[in-house]
Amino acid sequence: MRDDLARREFWLLAITAVLVLAAGLGLRDPWPSDEPRFALVARQMVESGQWLFPHRGIELYGDKPPMLMWLQGGFYLLLRDWRVAFLLPSLLAALGTLACVHDLGRRLWTRRVGLYAAWLLLFTLQFTFQARKAQIDALLLLFITLANYGLLRHLLRGPDWRWWTIGWFAAGLGVITKGVGMLALAMLVPAVLCVAMGWRRPMLHVANPRFWLGPLAFVLALSLWLGPLLAAVMGSADPGRHAYLHEILFRQTAGRYTASWDHHNPPWYHLGVMLTLWMPAMLALPWALPAWWRRLRRHDPRYLLLLGWWLLVVVFFSIPSGKRDVYILPALPVFCLALAPLLPGLLRKAGVRALVLLFTATLTLVLLVAGAGVLLGEGSERVQGLLERRELSVTAARMIGIAVLVMGFWGAAALWRWGRRWPAQVLASLLALVWVLQGLVVNPLITDSSSGRGLMREVGRRLGPDVELGLVAWKEQNLLMADRPVANFGFLRPWPEQVRAGVAWQQSAPSHRWLLVQDEAVLACIDRGRSQHVGSLSGRGWWLVPATAVRGPCRSEAERAAPQPVESSSR
Repeated sequence: MRDDLARREFWLLAITAVLVLAAGLGLRDPWPSDEPRFALVARQMVESGQWLFPHRGIELYGDKPPMLMWLQGGFYLLLRDWRVAFLLPSLLAALGTLACVHDLGRRLWTRRVGLYAAWLLLFTLQFTFQARKAQIDALLLLFITLANYGLLRHLLRGPDWRWWTIGWFAAGLGVITKGVGMLALAMLVPAVLCVAMGWRRPMLHVANPRFWLGPLAFVLALSLWLGPLLAAVMGSADPGRHAYLHEILFRQTAGRYTASWDHHNPPWYHLGVMLTLWMPAMLALPWALPAWWRRLRRHDPRYLLLLGWWLLVVVFFSIPSGKRDVYILPALPVFCLALAPLLPGLLRKAGVRALVLLFTATLTLVLLVAGAGVLLGEGSERVQGLLERRELSVTAARMIGIAVLVMGFWGAAALWRWGRRWPAQVLASLLALVWVLQGLVVNPLITDSSSGRGLMREVGRRLGPDVELGLVAWKEQNLLMADRPVANFGFLRPWPEQVRAGVAWQQSAPSHRWLLVQDEAVLACIDRGRSQHVGSLSGRGWWLVPATAVRGPCRSEAERAAPQPVESSSR
């Protein structure tokens, strides 16, 4: 009977995870930020056959290693559907992460603890949000969690040299997914500390020759990408490829960490991230802290390794000035694993239950107010402004309002019927419904305006099938969603140079070549009266410019204000 119950509980978790994470798969296009960029790079890989040197338009794309784009392109070749292929790596990575957390909790404690850890992770806001996005972070999370899984199986339940080796290999895959994948190996720091303090376990055994299989596996994983890349660059005289190698290996890794040029935030930024985006798991933190301390005083190495690695990750990402909320996502599974053994006792405490009910009631109230506000305020200036910014029809807004109201009504009904007895289950059911309805109802209604498909469809309609299009000061979704082959003149290239290159391209066949130009890049040489304002995308206006709208030399305000060189007359 226990085995039957265990199977039912596992399949309930598995089915819920698939419903929550996969709802809406294939019903939307890539959205900013990052999704259109990676999908565009992947599509260009498929179309060009150039998988080693990724391109964004005509330029090499050196911001991130190509692992995610490889997977997106590979899934497209299998499925021939970009709407599914671009999201599938994140979905499978999230399911794999849940599987690692479940099994590790089961092995380090009990089967029930593994289930608790996986449920906590599944409904933590940051995890679910990132699992449903086509960004690199979900894939990085899988490789770091798999690396932790392998290392911890050896260190705490070993010796297990096979999983020790797999853990190092997964850390290497994490590095070629995003440079910080090496952080998984920081698990060795609390392991060494544990040995130095004389606690039982972990299994380091440096003198054992099999210990070095781990570092070898790490190097092997790195060489899967770096080996062919270095060989291709060193055998090429193309300066662009050498610049790409420097960008991807140095500037975007060590350079971004030591001298961050964007996302500047204070040192305590990640504390705020955890206290908000790690809800609802964080609600138990005030009671978990003393419980963890008691277990550390009993010299339990499981908590030292898990909590020590979590602390190291937070400190590591708090040092540079550039910080984003997703940076500490890899620490979330470890946090859930450390919290899961305490969960049954914590959920019996009146304070924890009250906080869970308060959180659920607050979320329910927000949903009810938001849904009613959309439905009852259709004629208000605020709602009309929202519709214009999102380029939504009244019918679409009404459907979204109804979906949000359904979420709120379910939360209210569940609280009234089961809130006092099963507060955690009520919250989980509400969050599950929110994610499922968002994927099945809300996302398809807003995908045209969010992805740029609506804007580019209107561009195609106005131009007709026989007109060529060039992009100036473009965003990735413009090129990704275009209905025809498109000329572009660089992405990182300064906008005035793009305008001049675009005008030169246009003048070679002025009767059937148009430019699509971002509003802020329209120079004085372009007559807006002869151009067509075609719409907006992500708060940016876009103009269709025919050759007849170009007048005079195209120079920016700074270029026109600069003193012009005076030609000296010859005697």
